[in-house]
Amino acid sequence: MNTLTKLALGMLGQLDPRPAAGDAGPEMALPAPSRDGGLPLMQALGLRQSQREFRPDSLAPQVLSDLLWAACGVNRRELGGRTAPSAMNGQEIDLYVATAEGLWLFEPVPHQLRRVQASDVRRVTGYQDFVDEAPLDLVMVADHARMKMVPASKRESYASVAAGAIAQNVYLFCASAGLATVSRAWFDRAALTRAIGLGPDQQIVLTQTVGRPKG
Repeated sequence: MNTLTKLALGMLGQLDPRPAAGDAGPEMALPAPSRDGGLPLMQALGLRQSQREFRPDSLAPQVLSDLLWAACGVNRRELGGRTAPSAMNGQEIDLYVATAEGLWLFEPVPHQLRRVQASDVRRVTGYQDFVDEAPLDLVMVADHARMKMVPASKRESYASVAAGAIAQNVYLFCASAGLATVSRAWFDRAALTRAIGLGPDQQIVLTQTVGRPKG
């Protein structure tokens, strides 16, 4: 679906998900993340970039597992610490994963995906046409109910910083793994909130597309 069509449907309140492909179960087990290998940090930084052309083929389970762990997985199990920082360890950002098979919530413990919508939400994650067919669209959602120690006037900015850290983790992983990615803030907030089924304390902060680069 092209951008103009999405804008028009959004104005009419009719930008909706598609039916999910396949018959996925309620949970998707992920292999243990591989924490070895990859490029040295300075090389990954040198390759970090935004790309907007993606092949439609799905990511292998191990690549998906490593990507999600890099984004905001548990790296210090005894403390419950994550790969991305969070003020006062509020862990206010939930990472949703939109694929052709459904919409999933990444659960860092026990490192798995739980399906929350049996629909293909990808085209609702942004006005750009490439989001419809790229294999993976990430949606970062702040849960303000977990930020009780933060003054209400500052919660949005705190959540934006946390989402930005997760997005940069994704960028660096993609640079190291030869994947393409781009973070995005241009989407129909009302349509995506409705498609995910978010509550009043939840706020979509950022979206990000991941896949193999064309060519």
